[in-house]
Amino acid sequence: METAINTIPSFELIKTDSASQARLGTLTTAHGKIDTPVFMPVGTQGTVKGLSPDEIRDAGSQIILGNTYHLFLRPGLDILKDFGGLHRFSGWELPILTDSGGFQVYSLAKLRKIYPDGVTFQSHIDGSYHKFTPENVMEKQYAIGADIIMAFDECPPYGADKDYVEKSNKITVDWAQKCLEFWHKNPGYHGYRQSLFGIVQGGTFPDLREQSARQLVELDFPGYALGGLAVGEPAEKMYEMTALTTAVLPTEKARYLMGVGKPENILEAVERGVDMFDCVIPTRNGRKGQAFTVDGPINMRNARFRQDPQPLDPECACYACSKFSRAYIRHLFQAHELLGMRLVSLHNIQFYHTMMEHARKALSLNNFLPWKTAFLKRYFASS
Repeated sequence: METAINTIPSFELIKTDSASQARLGTLTTAHGKIDTPVFMPVGTQGTVKGLSPDEIRDAGSQIILGNTYHLFLRPGLDILKDFGGLHRFSGWELPILTDSGGFQVYSLAKLRKIYPDGVTFQSHIDGSYHKFTPENVMEKQYAIGADIIMAFDECPPYGADKDYVEKSNKITVDWAQKCLEFWHKNPGYHGYRQSLFGIVQGGTFPDLREQSARQLVELDFPGYALGGLAVGEPAEKMYEMTALTTAVLPTEKARYLMGVGKPENILEAVERGVDMFDCVIPTRNGRKGQAFTVDGPINMRNARFRQDPQPLDPECACYACSKFSRAYIRHLFQAHELLGMRLVSLHNIQFYHTMMEHARKALSLNNFLPWKTAFLKRYFASS
């Protein structure tokens, strides 16, 4: 695919459901258009684990993720810049989104220190010291060349007290402003414009989350992410914070709920007005033998599948389901064969994409809530 150099990233809201806040839209980037709501497989280190770019694309993926922190450490941004960005380096020709590394600031709590101007941390690989600032995080994401990039943020842990979250919010907004200033002044390294999303934080404190959203909206980012959720809080609290945030965000901008999640989490957030999702669950759980089906998740290591001739999901048309039985896939896991992990991961990716395709179709027919209710009723029936 030839890069559309003159393409300016944009979001078009096509339709809002009459009975909920669910939205149908299109994101346009230099590497292609994305129909929303959309699920994005996670390729942290430039690869969706165990699967080739062609397999991911053929399963229905419109966009994948990379992670700035991990790609910075390995293979190194000099290599990515020399190759013309992650698209060319990895062989993935469709859109890419990168996380700024803010979540690693959260997850590497024992290896980092936060300062007003950035974060110093030790590499989890070799212990070497590095510093991320809003400006150099932008430079790193420019080198990677992702179509959608994230402002640098600080993600407070679930359970942090209000005083901590309030101070964290100030840091996130300050860093967001610096990232936006850099984005306005610098066109990028690879000949096309990237879209920059600000990240709303605020923990599970309604007033702080609303304050964060309003401050970022005032800065006028091309799009917005909801961060600091799916970090241990109860699902209902996640839904509450999601609804509160989307009510503040502008309707004409894309909304991305970071790190979510399970099928039910995604559909509940779609109902509350979110357009984009990512999570490692389909592939991470797939490598452990959990397959997602329309009748709920199943564990392929379970002895009850030893002689089962059915496909993973009788209603799925993916490669795994069209070629292999549950019995064979269970055998692969029992024999510690990598093909088992690959097949279930591939199926799970296609399951998520099919679910989102059906959600988009229901939205186009103004039938989202009845469809969602029926989908989840069947999905949980056997649990």
